[in-house]
Amino acid sequence: MQAAKPASHAAASLTSRVIVNFHRQSAGFLTRARLRPDPAPEGLAGTLGRIGSLEVRLAQTKKDVKRAQKLRYRVFYEELAAVPDMLSRLKRRDIDAYDLICDHLLVIDHEAPAELFGKPHARKRKPKVVGTYRLLRQEVAERHGGFYSAGEFDIGPILRSHPGQRFLELGRSCVLAPYRDKRTVELLWHGVWTYVRRHRMDVMFGCASLEGTDPAQLALPLSFLHHHAMAPAEWRARALPGRHVPMDVIDKTAINPKAALHSLPPLIKGYLRVGATFGDGAVVDRQFGTTDVLVVLPVSAISPRYIGHFGADAERHAA
Repeated sequence: MQAAKPASHAAASLTSRVIVNFHRQSAGFLTRARLRPDPAPEGLAGTLGRIGSLEVRLAQTKKDVKRAQKLRYRVFYEELAAVPDMLSRLKRRDIDAYDLICDHLLVIDHEAPAELFGKPHARKRKPKVVGTYRLLRQEVAERHGGFYSAGEFDIGPILRSHPGQRFLELGRSCVLAPYRDKRTVELLWHGVWTYVRRHRMDVMFGCASLEGTDPAQLALPLSFLHHHAMAPAEWRARALPGRHVPMDVIDKTAINPKAALHSLPPLIKGYLRVGATFGDGAVVDRQFGTTDVLVVLPVSAISPRYIGHFGADAERHAA
């Protein structure tokens, strides 16, 4: 549940993210990591779903991962307000250490207009990555230094209190501007839900971002999430000491719920509709110009109507 920082709510529609600066990662982590620590399970190696010319599937090669990184760079750094580190600037790809161990969900347009990719005179339309999500399973994270949201939130207590549950971290989500519509959103979530079902995951979590680094200007959405969508104690992770920003800025009785919902980025509103709750405290990410909150969504808490929409076995858009 991650991405870079929106310049507007429209641009933020799919730009939630769990962002950890490349330079925060240790040399040991990079040494231990491998691009594909585990092969995709049977049934996840090919197309996961289609809507028209759009296909959703997992990245299978280093080239696929680079295509996702290029899309993230275009959205996060060229369109929005994030400031790339030296490596990302040189490569013109959004890169961090976790790319080496995560699975990368891709939405590909097989009839993408060439002009959207700087080739206005190209005669032939070619497949292009237009949306992506990054997925990190608990067993992979534990072998390679842990989850990247641990750089912002103390997630240890919720992991320890649910030893039989399998956690999946979502992050680095973004979609090319012309594709921020229902079809692309549906395919991304179809891909996530297929992945969850095939890997038998029990809990999804990650960071989501609100535009801006001044909590006072975000008082309404932060207070609404604190008072109306705080995770129950057994699922509540607290922002790290020294980074914790209080979310209860406005008294609950003074909040206009309709106005508060309108102030939330679309992705956070989507998480709320599905049944997600949020952690204790926010974290300001100045590199990306956002304020981050932690989203927690046990599969058992997902609204039945959404499971019915995608199908218990993720068959809605199956290829």
